[in-house]
Amino acid sequence: MHRIITHIFYGLLLLGITACTQHNSDKEKKVFNMNLDQNLTSLDPAFARNQNALWMVNQIFNGLVQIDSNLNTLPCIAKSWKISDDGLNYTFNLRNDVYFHDDPTFPGGKGRKVIASDFVYSFFRLIDPKVASSGSWIFSDKVKDIHNFVALNDTTFQIRLIKPFPPFLSLLTAQYCSVVPKEVVSHYGKDFRSHPIGTGPFKFRYWKEDEILVMVKNENYWEKENGQALPYLDAVKVTFISDKQSAFMNFIKKELDFFDKVDGSYRDDILTKSGHMTSKYKGKFKLRKGAYLCTEYAGFLVDTSKSIAKNSPLKYKKVRQAINYAIDKPKLIKYLRNSIGIPATSGFIPQGMPGFDSTAVKGYHYDPEKAAKLLAEAGFPDGKGMPQITLSTSTTYKDLMEFIQGELNTIGIKVKVDVSPNASLRDMMSKNAVNFFRGSWIADYGDAENYLAMFYSKNKVPDGPNYTGYFNKEFDRLFESSYFENDPKKRFLLNQKMDRMVMEYANIVPILYDQSIVMTQNNISGYPLNPLNLMILKSVKKK
Repeated sequence: MHRIITHIFYGLLLLGITACTQHNSDKEKKVFNMNLDQNLTSLDPAFARNQNALWMVNQIFNGLVQIDSNLNTLPCIAKSWKISDDGLNYTFNLRNDVYFHDDPTFPGGKGRKVIASDFVYSFFRLIDPKVASSGSWIFSDKVKDIHNFVALNDTTFQIRLIKPFPPFLSLLTAQYCSVVPKEVVSHYGKDFRSHPIGTGPFKFRYWKEDEILVMVKNENYWEKENGQALPYLDAVKVTFISDKQSAFMNFIKKELDFFDKVDGSYRDDILTKSGHMTSKYKGKFKLRKGAYLCTEYAGFLVDTSKSIAKNSPLKYKKVRQAINYAIDKPKLIKYLRNSIGIPATSGFIPQGMPGFDSTAVKGYHYDPEKAAKLLAEAGFPDGKGMPQITLSTSTTYKDLMEFIQGELNTIGIKVKVDVSPNASLRDMMSKNAVNFFRGSWIADYGDAENYLAMFYSKNKVPDGPNYTGYFNKEFDRLFESSYFENDPKKRFLLNQKMDRMVMEYANIVPILYDQSIVMTQNNISGYPLNPLNLMILKSVKKK
């Protein structure tokens, strides 16, 4: 009975959306239907820590700046900006026509104009210990306190950094940096997570956790495309079906307009081994692949002050290089991932990142003969005398790691694959308690600094993500000097030099640069792909 009442309520809710949006009698509602396979933890930008939250927050909120499909930083609420010569002061000129969504908290229930002090409040909130935002890292090492955020007047906002950080503008495109209204956040307190009020193209309407989320068109949205007001859609309806196969069946039945998960259980049903759509679905829907800033890798603990590294054959560089040469990455991607992904034969910085250049950073191609030669030079001809090594992984990547186990076995390296829950593996990595492990690094923003920070000695665990214990004074010097280089081309050259150093030392095995897969119904257009795999619905049209 509860289910029936719930479905009736949802029906009435969407009818209400139709009524709101049918200004012309001939206009049909344009509702974008999609599914998330995990429930949302929060719709508060200060807690936008996973993809589902980022996707939804991006529909409801705006920040100072935003990205395009090539990760360029574009104006958003800030129409222009100026950076001081020393790279410490960023001054933003704000638009004068951006309003928060309506809410009873505002006088008369009408959303007010966004002003510079709203950004002072929103950004300090990220580093306020009382809020405990998961986005505190954005500003925590770059500003001292609230006084580093300054409203010079209602339309001029300034950020004063304590040290230069060239990727700072790129960092400000993160959804954590969305603007929120102080009076609404104060009124709802912790419940702002389920009463989000922003300035974005869609307004929050309803959320029943684990079941449905509805967002409706912001009729007063300020952005235009070719002179036409955005967004084009009237509403976005999100379901939360955790079983990916069930959700995929709903997509096939056209109950969903969008689908993005190609799970192992039905991957062969959709994609051939060479990554094309199977004849079964040809023409039934659109499928697109795009670069996704995620490097799948295996890492070695190389800090020999740790006993597990000191007593392991992996302490020898030639053994690590042999492992890099022994893996047929194209074969792994073709047969285990239906050609989703690009073989990681350059560095750790993935394809799709600004400044990526496969000719400037040479990694490791499949070369079993070279692998065997290096293994012999390290004192283990055909693996003789080499003790068994353990490769730690989570359940999801067991098949990929077993493929690597087989490849290494071919050159005489005996490997045991140890499977742990994801959280346990992460915990062991952050304590340097695993010697050889599977990892992935997903970019938070479109700058290679994101990836190179993993090898900076001051980011050693547990304070940072240097899981391999790579410590190199020259690398640290280059990394620190890159913060004072404002010319993007010169920074790209510095980044490539650091990436080559890591490749030569072979403390990691880059396996693949990931790709995003997006499937949409044939009547959907205008969905932009970008290497951060950020969902942008304001320009989507539904015929």
